[in-house]
Amino acid sequence: MAEAHTNNHDYHLVEPSPWPFIGSVGAFIMAIGAIAWMKSAAGESFELFSIDFAAASWGLFAIGLLVVLYVMFGWWSDTIRESREGHHTRVVSLHLRYGMLLFIASEVMFFVAWFWAYFDAALFAGEAIQFSRVEATGGHWPPDGIATFDPWHLPLLNTLILLCSGTTVTWAHHALLHDDREGVKWGLTLTVLLGVLFTIVQAYEYGHAAFSFDGNIYGATFFMATGFHGFHVIVGTIFLLVCLLRALAGQFSVEKHFGFEAAAWYWHFVDVVWLFLFVAIYIWGAGTPAAH
Repeated sequence: MAEAHTNNHDYHLVEPSPWPFIGSVGAFIMAIGAIAWMKSAAGESFELFSIDFAAASWGLFAIGLLVVLYVMFGWWSDTIRESREGHHTRVVSLHLRYGMLLFIASEVMFFVAWFWAYFDAALFAGEAIQFSRVEATGGHWPPDGIATFDPWHLPLLNTLILLCSGTTVTWAHHALLHDDREGVKWGLTLTVLLGVLFTIVQAYEYGHAAFSFDGNIYGATFFMATGFHGFHVIVGTIFLLVCLLRALAGQFSVEKHFGFEAAAWYWHFVDVVWLFLFVAIYIWGAGTPAAH
């Protein structure tokens, strides 16, 4: 009987898990809440199954978000447990890397959409904007009346912050490969602090913008592209904070530390996207900078 349950392959056949179903339910509730919230902000109702969800939009969104966060914690905790139990063979580890690379590739295409929207509006600024609530550009880019950010002020500061964070996370990775536990802890700590600092500077920048999100195509494309990048910085910062806590708990070794590698890959991706944003939106798309 024991031989019947012996694995004769390098693959990991996972046990039945509730996380995909619970995650789908949480994502559905969060989506309903987000749609109802946006409809409510526009002064419209949102009915589904003859029920108007506009009044409970914030509550639904918060409940869905908490469920999704709970699923992420539980699912990844199971993955870590499976690794410590020896289920992550060389084949499984390779496929985890493939999965992370495919995820980053999908994120690349996600940002391609926002760059496409920005360049379409910028390179064809003379075309009339139809079926839209935003104003025309006046035939040039940036549109009339838009005072852009000085690229050599806060945007440059944030660029330097992210470049430094890429250096510190690489330091932490090399320290882990050489079994330097103190280097791992300090490198990750500095990276997390730099990620928080980037978010603070960007929030300050948004608070002093001379244009709004709605009413003009420049504001819409600017805030969507840079805002989603800012969201990815927050996610990456949390990812690295979890890695820091795991490093403090001694869960990484020289041989097995893919969780840290995945976080480092994600953070370098965030760095590269920001460089493209800085060049394309802040420098190439600069018009008349607002007074500071």
